[in-house]
This record gives sequence, structure tokens and C-alpha cells, in this order.
Amino acid sequence: MVYVAADQLAEHGFIAIAPDLLSGWVPWRPYGLLRRSAQSDGRREWSATGSGHGRFNAACEYAKTIPSASGKLAVAGFCWGGGQSFRFATNRSDLSAAFVFYGTPPMSAEAMAKIKAPVYGFYAGNDNRVNATIPNATQLMKDAGKMYEPVIYEGAGHGFMRAGEQPIALPANKKAHDDAWSGYLTFSARRRTHRLLPRRVAIRMAAVSAVASRKAIA
Repeated sequence: MVYVAADQLAEHGFIAIAPDLLSGWVPWRPYGLLRRSAQSDGRREWSATGSGHGRFNAACEYAKTIPSASGKLAVAGFCWGGGQSFRFATNRSDLSAAFVFYGTPPMSAEAMAKIKAPVYGFYAGNDNRVNATIPNATQLMKDAGKMYEPVIYEGAGHGFMRAGEQPIALPANKKAHDDAWSGYLTFSARRRTHRLLPRRVAIRMAAVSAVASRKAIA
């Protein structure tokens, strides 16, 4: 999903970088070699050391050095990556926006108070675990004077951005995918940013950034 999304963003004129936040492997490591154990190890390391945000920050700094870049940054992610996008907004003050696709938020007022960027959320109607966190996040962001715009797509299931692009997609998932993608591009176009996409499994970062870096930002 992230690899495809990065290519699609590049087609729309954005510099899109999809860093491998969990494994820390070099970009040319064959995708098929990633094991579930590596994903689990990466999640544990992220939780224990915060090293994933260090990798995220490194990707941000790299993006800002690309000659055709505007200097603006935003982050987006899906599922686990969506939650990390929300959390990364609490740790990096120069983001222009954070886009959260069915990810869970930080749950403390202290964390929300650190957010500087608007946060846009895209959620599935049939996703009680994630959606149960939205009211509290909405209240915390409101109390902190922050911008948070969650949208819930009724009838869609968790992971609709992947499921909705399949040939046999359920109508609700396809509609959620199309509407969310349209909204994502609309919000992004307002800010003309780089795009950083966290993901749960390894991708070929070099291939993604090579495609994206040929696109100049207006």
C-alpha cells in the first residue's frame, strides 16, 4: 500500500519517501526476505528505544536536502503507521500536516499539546477498536487548541485503502478508498509538502525516492 501510494503521490508532483522504519535494513534488501519476526522485533525496538522516530527524523532531514523540495514536510501512514504518524506529530514541530489512516492516537494531553500541525484522520465505520479512540482524541485536541479533522466512512472496514483498490473490493471499501484518497490529495495540495510514509513492512526506499525526486514541487 505504502509503496503504491508513494508512486501515486510522485505522479501528482510530490516528493514521496517511504522509509523502512522497523527493520532498519538497507534499501536494496529484497522485499521478500522480510519475516514476520523482523516486523515484531522492529515494533519492540521502536517501543523500547524510540529508534523508529530517529529513522523518521533522518528521512525528514534527507527530504529537505533534495534540490527540488519546497522545505515543507508532512507525514502519513496506515494502520500501525497511521498511529506512528499521529505520534510523530508530537515530536517534530516543523511538520505542515499529519495524515492518519485508521491509526490510534496518543492518549495524553501532554502529548497533544506538543502538536503544531493539523491532523487529518481517515477511519473505517466497521473498526470499533480504532474508532473507540476518536472521541477522546477529538476532545484532547480541542482542549489543546489543535486542529483535528476525523472522517469516518460508514460500511468500510479497517484497511480500506488496500482493500478498496482490489478488483473484487466491496463497494463500501472502494468508496472509502476513493473518497479518502481524494481528500488526502486535496489537503496535501493546500500545503504542497514532501510526503513521508511509515509502514509496517520493509519497502525499497531507494526505488521510491528515485521516482519521486524527479518531481519538482511548484
